[in-house]
Amino acid sequence: MSEILMAPELSGGDLDDPRRLYTELMKKTLTRYAFGETWQPYEPRRKGARGALVRRGQRLLHRRGLELVSRFTFDADARANGRDWPPDAETMVGLRRLDNVEHCVLDVLRQRVPGDLIETGVWRGGTVIFMRALLAAYADRDRKVWVADSFRGLPKPDAHRVEDVEDALWTVPFLAVSLSQVKQNFRRYGLLDDQVRFLPGWFEETLPGAPVDRIAVMRLDGDLYDSTSVALRSLYPKLSVGGYVIIDDYHAVRGCRQAVDDFRAEFDITDELVAVDWTCRYWRRTR
Repeated sequence: MSEILMAPELSGGDLDDPRRLYTELMKKTLTRYAFGETWQPYEPRRKGARGALVRRGQRLLHRRGLELVSRFTFDADARANGRDWPPDAETMVGLRRLDNVEHCVLDVLRQRVPGDLIETGVWRGGTVIFMRALLAAYADRDRKVWVADSFRGLPKPDAHRVEDVEDALWTVPFLAVSLSQVKQNFRRYGLLDDQVRFLPGWFEETLPGAPVDRIAVMRLDGDLYDSTSVALRSLYPKLSVGGYVIIDDYHAVRGCRQAVDDFRAEFDITDELVAVDWTCRYWRRTR
């Protein structure tokens, strides 16, 4: 392990530290918090003749290299707390949840908790890009960042998962981002290297046999009951004592919350479930 990670000043608290300046800038860039108001492709609401006319106009504009857009109003509080879906950001989790990722990663570096970092369900890759940025900023050249996603959206849940069926997240094209696009987003920040590893496919196919030996921070953003459950069952046994579990949508998505509650009850996990913001929760493994 590099000498810089053994230094006592690895606290993450001093904004005079260029490492902290870099990570703060990364957070505000990945969320587009620093950019303010932006634009999004215009989607006609009506399905009748007016909507068809708009779509025809869009096709004509596209042929000329133009696009019809609408204003996406920026709300600082919503962006900080991950309450909006920014049209061009690499992450929608908001500043507070990235603060939490930073806290967890820096703590395992400071405490020398062994293991890699992993996120299951990465969308455009912003949070795992931030994880890789933290390792770069604090000169950790040993740990890997694992990027697990189907890269084609969410799976359709089984019919008996009533809450997941009602939420219908698998029907949202906005949530489907290709592997090539995520890799390009890593390249945009100069962070695609051999410390980044990809696990493409449905979690039930990739996570049980994932070639990850030990984990220090695991962040789950699979939304659905089964996606959350298989991630916990596959990865938690590899989590080092002193490591962290972060659940992105514990409060917001009913299936996710139930999967976490069921898992913690089954394995008698009593570590405090700590609130990050209105939806995200995390705990530190103590045994």
